[in-house]
Amino acid sequence: MPGENLTRDEARERAALLSVDGYEVSLDLRSATGEHDGDGPRTFRSVTTVRFRCAEPGASSFADLIAPSVTAVSLNGRDLDPGQVFDGSRILLEDLAPDNELVVDAQCAYSRTGEGMHRFVDPEDGEVYLYTQYEPADSRRVFANFEQPDLKAPYRFEVRAPEGWTVWSNGVGELADGVWRFAETKPISTYITCVVAGPYHYVTDRYERTFEDGTRLEIPLGAMCRKGLAPHFDADDVFLVTKQGLDFFHDHFDYPYPFGKYDQAFVPEYNLGAMENPGMVTFREEFIFRGKVTRASYEGRANVILHEMAHMWFGDLVTMEWWDDLWLKESFADFMGAFALVGATRFTDGWITFANRRKAWAYRADQLPSTHPITADIRDLQDAKLNFDGITYAKGASVLKQLVAYVGQDAFLEGARRYFKRHAYGNTRLGDLLSVLEETSGRDMATWSRAWLETAGVNSLTPQVLLREDGTVDELAVVQEAAESHPELRPHRVAVGLYRRDGSGALERYAQAETDVQGPRTVVAELAGADAPELVLVNDEDLTYCKTRFDDTSLATLREALGDLTDPLARALCWSALWNMTRDALLPARDFIDLVLRFAGRETDIGVLQMLHAWAESAAVHYTAPQRREEAGVRLAEGAAEQLRAAGEGSEQQLAWARFFARVACAPGDFELLGSLLDGTETLPGLEVDQELRWAFLEPLAAHGAADEKRLDEELARDDTASGRRHHVRCLAARHSAAVKAQCWAQVVESDALSNALVEATIAGFAQASQRELLAPYAEKYFAVIERVWTERSIQIGMDVVRGLFPSYDGSQGTLDATDAWLASHEGAAPALRRLVLEARDDLARALRGQACDAAAG
Repeated sequence: MPGENLTRDEARERAALLSVDGYEVSLDLRSATGEHDGDGPRTFRSVTTVRFRCAEPGASSFADLIAPSVTAVSLNGRDLDPGQVFDGSRILLEDLAPDNELVVDAQCAYSRTGEGMHRFVDPEDGEVYLYTQYEPADSRRVFANFEQPDLKAPYRFEVRAPEGWTVWSNGVGELADGVWRFAETKPISTYITCVVAGPYHYVTDRYERTFEDGTRLEIPLGAMCRKGLAPHFDADDVFLVTKQGLDFFHDHFDYPYPFGKYDQAFVPEYNLGAMENPGMVTFREEFIFRGKVTRASYEGRANVILHEMAHMWFGDLVTMEWWDDLWLKESFADFMGAFALVGATRFTDGWITFANRRKAWAYRADQLPSTHPITADIRDLQDAKLNFDGITYAKGASVLKQLVAYVGQDAFLEGARRYFKRHAYGNTRLGDLLSVLEETSGRDMATWSRAWLETAGVNSLTPQVLLREDGTVDELAVVQEAAESHPELRPHRVAVGLYRRDGSGALERYAQAETDVQGPRTVVAELAGADAPELVLVNDEDLTYCKTRFDDTSLATLREALGDLTDPLARALCWSALWNMTRDALLPARDFIDLVLRFAGRETDIGVLQMLHAWAESAAVHYTAPQRREEAGVRLAEGAAEQLRAAGEGSEQQLAWARFFARVACAPGDFELLGSLLDGTETLPGLEVDQELRWAFLEPLAAHGAADEKRLDEELARDDTASGRRHHVRCLAARHSAAVKAQCWAQVVESDALSNALVEATIAGFAQASQRELLAPYAEKYFAVIERVWTERSIQIGMDVVRGLFPSYDGSQGTLDATDAWLASHEGAAPALRRLVLEARDDLARALRGQACDAAAG
């Protein structure tokens, strides 16, 4: 039988044959603690009983299970030989009856990669913590099942756990006679079932709401983290955002939250941001802040909380049939998360973050060779794993924002309400959503879908301004262009804004017109006769998804007066456009860095400022001509130090500039300042050098030889926690030593001893932009090992290695040629692996074009 990589065709065939009535899953997790005997993986007992029907009696099918061993299998009371029916990933089921009962008794392995039943030992106190993570298809690592989203069923879980532990699952649980038994779930997909177990710190609250008909809804709320993080856990703010979100979605969805309780677990070594398990949402514990962070971090956490909450309706209540329509849940959750953030919480400027940060992810993804329509062609599970990308999330959400502008908010939300009621606890495809939106809006959704959902690529919109002799606008047009590889021109609902400086020098909008851009050139008749603009913003208010371009006058204005633009969203849109121009080799990297150095200090939105820091660093590292890199680095470090000293005492701007200064520090004086701030011989009023900031300062010191292993060990002794261990590993890997790099390579590539979090930390420390010569020998090694790594390791670790160790800092034509040679000689490699290499190749080629642009600027 085929292996772990379930195909779409196999899933469709199985869905046509089988219907699942229910699961009973019994897990014995008492083996999570204590000594582990033997050379094999630490395992736990998993017993699954699944009842299902077969549409063609006598037919054959299979169940999914990835486990070291199977003790017993019975089908309809008939014992099967595990050695004959289990191949390591599938259980063969032959001669099925109309009604069937399958019982599988297996030994499943605890995970150290964040896939399946992840086991974590807290170095601070030795406590063990467990949680599950499945999407897209890792529940089969915990219990036998039919692992595909359209075979929904109710679940009953029971769990035996070490004494003193608490266990949580999707339903409410009770402990009796040493067994945790959980209420039966509603019909849900395998990938959103969940178990969390351990001595977690747990806080409770309650949400209550009375509907217009007098019906009362009560939802028990819970939030948990490791005991070691409890002193830092601001559960009150988590509950505040949770209640605000529940109010907002009940106001707009007209469908009461359907899954009973609402627990939220912040768990260690988590690969994702979060996961929408109904009633038991899991988050990465980095959302619990051990030190001072900016408002942008709290906004980001709130957005994720709301994103996952939106999934309770978009994804859990109504689920896509197969991963082709992953966007049906992720695009909607991404959009609704931002929509609720702005409409229900204190983060009323959330659309600025969306425009500046979220769309940057989409623009990059949509220009890669692996770009795909929002409704993707997902052939198998490996394809699915890679499609949790900027297209499915951020572009999809951007397109939905454009859809709201196209059909109107009321019609959009009424369509959502009908969608939930029509398809509750079922599975859907694209057409199911389009049909309700067509009903509520009266618009031709098929045409809109073909343009926006079923084609790939991003359009560019550029203003053309013709002036009369008296200086007023004779004609203003919007020119739409598309890449040759994806030539589709789309309908865009846009607002075109005209800006000029007032008497005080402030750059203000004085005219605006909304219009529908169609085809290659659209005249905006409403703006004829307006005074001549100094700046034209063709996607004012960020209604559509496009790359904004500028005419010569507008670009000159921004070079001179970007900091005078008073509207924060307009300013964010201009910064985003300038960064896209830099990536497209239309603006030299030195010019972008100059704009950041001149105007970033005046940026009032902290999220935008932190994004500018990331972009400026990328411009210096990847897009600056090699002969100018050192100069660019020095300019950034000097500018960051200047802004750090000028920032308000104790302000979040001060903290942001301190972190940025640490990342770009490159001269002896820079390292002297960082060292002095660390040991307290120098202070900056208002800047608290807390433990997280200490590690941020230590990494560049380690990378440049100013902090040795002894110094890093001393810091670990000061912060011997799970977080401290990760920082310590990263800083050790950052050291400027050939022996260190060789050790890191061996730990990540040749061994699977490290957990997923420590693999990530090691790779992050290994790849230092300041160590190009030290890393150069690993380019050849990379291409020699990646196919083996992809075959032997889990897909998550494979992705981390292939992406993280690509020789991007050896940014030369030789590396590009080596990449092309590998691709040419490995046409039969796994498509998902080739995709990752193609994406890395495209980033490198883009960087080389940017470097050429920067060099040509003189």
